[in-house]
Amino acid sequence: MKRLLLLFLTVAGLGTLRAQNNVDWANFGRFEEANAALKESPAVVFMGNSITEQWIGTHPEFFSSHNYANRGISGQTSSQMLVRFRADVIDLHPQAVVILAGTNDIARNTGYISLEHIFDNIVSMAELARANGIRPVLCSVLPTRDFPWSPGLEPARKVIELNAMIRAYAEREKIPYVDYHGVMSEPDGGMIAAYTTDGVHATAAGYDVMEQCVQAVLEKLLRKHRR
Repeated sequence: MKRLLLLFLTVAGLGTLRAQNNVDWANFGRFEEANAALKESPAVVFMGNSITEQWIGTHPEFFSSHNYANRGISGQTSSQMLVRFRADVIDLHPQAVVILAGTNDIARNTGYISLEHIFDNIVSMAELARANGIRPVLCSVLPTRDFPWSPGLEPARKVIELNAMIRAYAEREKIPYVDYHGVMSEPDGGMIAAYTTDGVHATAAGYDVMEQCVQAVLEKLLRKHRR
């Protein structure tokens, strides 16, 4: 009986291991074909989660007219973005990368992670970009009162705290910082109703605001690059 139980546990363990080995945790496959099909390097890559991914679906012309590449993947945390940063940013050889990360970390999509470690992942992406001749642009996490898929975590204060860490680092390292939060938030830390579909993701009007914020920074940054 003990031998049969041991055999069962061994087989079950191997099956679980095979299943885990078949998971593309960072989702390298999401943009593999799109990256290979690029005929020229994009001017800018936007790295992010569903907020970035839905941006191109809402305003595709913003990306196509400026030769910007969108590499947002819904649900991703900063840890997953960091893992795929080489494949989806560095190997595309853009002039700049816009990094928007942290929402899903605070929502614990891949488990609990401290604000310090979220910040470390964002810093690591910025350092990787710089080491490869790519200019990083860091963005504030968008305001939110709660996550519909993970309620009760009281994210508003945590978002503000993480944004303060990102801003301070950007100022210290002379990296452009885009403050979406400052122009999209209510006094309680939630997002202005007209700018959000569910308290987390942006409406078309929300993306209008984001584009005005980031484009002003990118035009200045790319103009310097061309000199």
